[in-house]
Amino acid sequence: MKPRSQFVCQQCGYKSPSYLGKCPNCSAWNSLVETVEREAKGPSWGGVNRRERAVSSLPQRLSDVKTTKVERIKTGIGELDGVLGGGIVPGSVILLSGDPGIGKSTLTLQMLSSIGGLYVTGEESSEQVKLRAERLKVKMDKITVFSETNIESIIEAILGNSDIKFLIIDSIQTLWSEALSGTAGSVGQVRECTLKLLEVAKMQHLPILLIGHVTKEGTIAGPKVLEHIVDTVLYLEGERFQSLRLLRTTKNRFGPVDEVGVFSMEEKGMVEVANPSELFLGAGSVKREAGSVIIATLEGSRPLLVEVQALTVATQIPIPRRVGTGINSNRLQMLIAILQKHLRLPLGNFDVFVNVASGIRVMEPAADLGICLAIISSFKNKPLSAKTVAIGEVGLLGEIRNVIGQERRIKEAKKLGFNNIVSSKNYSSIISLVKDL
Repeated sequence: MKPRSQFVCQQCGYKSPSYLGKCPNCSAWNSLVETVEREAKGPSWGGVNRRERAVSSLPQRLSDVKTTKVERIKTGIGELDGVLGGGIVPGSVILLSGDPGIGKSTLTLQMLSSIGGLYVTGEESSEQVKLRAERLKVKMDKITVFSETNIESIIEAILGNSDIKFLIIDSIQTLWSEALSGTAGSVGQVRECTLKLLEVAKMQHLPILLIGHVTKEGTIAGPKVLEHIVDTVLYLEGERFQSLRLLRTTKNRFGPVDEVGVFSMEEKGMVEVANPSELFLGAGSVKREAGSVIIATLEGSRPLLVEVQALTVATQIPIPRRVGTGINSNRLQMLIAILQKHLRLPLGNFDVFVNVASGIRVMEPAADLGICLAIISSFKNKPLSAKTVAIGEVGLLGEIRNVIGQERRIKEAKKLGFNNIVSSKNYSSIISLVKDL
């Protein structure tokens, strides 16, 4: 007997036997999601009923709960292990998301070549996966490939094979369950398939990694329906036409959430970047031009040195342009207003363009001082010293404020040979700083 499903409003809980675009109860649009009402009374998986709990459901004191020391699984990729908190925890479910073509499948295939496991592909055939593995020159003897999209068939293959130590689903949007009538990729199918995999992971102590694509709105499979289900959420970011890739974690039940892994997308796959600051600075760190300033930013808990470039040119239109790439455009408008007010710079007649080199995005206030100095340097056509690093937030009154992790930033700058640190420690305001330039 097939499980019966209903469409449930995610806002008010209204139930309908069929899909409705607008909820009749709360008038919310597109809020009804297909949900399994009850489970089929069929054969159990591996001799254990799907709803049977592996541990006692009786309440007990937290101090009486018995725990065992968990040995994390090393992925063989140092940057990935660092982001996960030291490796993969057995029985955990990890969601790896990112834009299409950013390198998610490449990273997971390289990881499997080291630790081994089952690679379930719903987007490619087994032959296509092998062609990609040959191009990346990864070891294929530890990798098992299964081209399937039906979640029930995948679970049967997992429970019938005790040699599988790790499972990768590429991608979760391609899976579908017989319990639901919706198409693969719908909110109901994605959630139901993830819940089934979660139960298998906890019952078998099998670590599972789910690959999920990001939509145009920047969410996973439409609403973020998976993030509260899984144990760890990883985001792989980067510009598609740039080699830089950043791996972040926004949720981690078994480790920190402030670590960032840095990779470079090369022909041979994802390559770890040992010293990201050198990658961001490049040859430009040898000589400074007018409009170029080095800033110290924090990516998670890791300090990075990046180059901020500014260009000011006389405007040819009534309203001057303010264009920021890699920074917050609204904050750029504010900083230009501060320079006009306190330094009397006639920027109202100039177009201002600011760019963060190497395609990295810097959205924290600690970049304020560097952006201001880059604009001033370009406007006056006067380069700063090649060994100068700017660290600080600029307030509306022109004051320079302390920032989080300032000592770590200064330490990283001095390690790379930048001995002229411009910050709130030696300047109280942007006015006093410009006098010394």
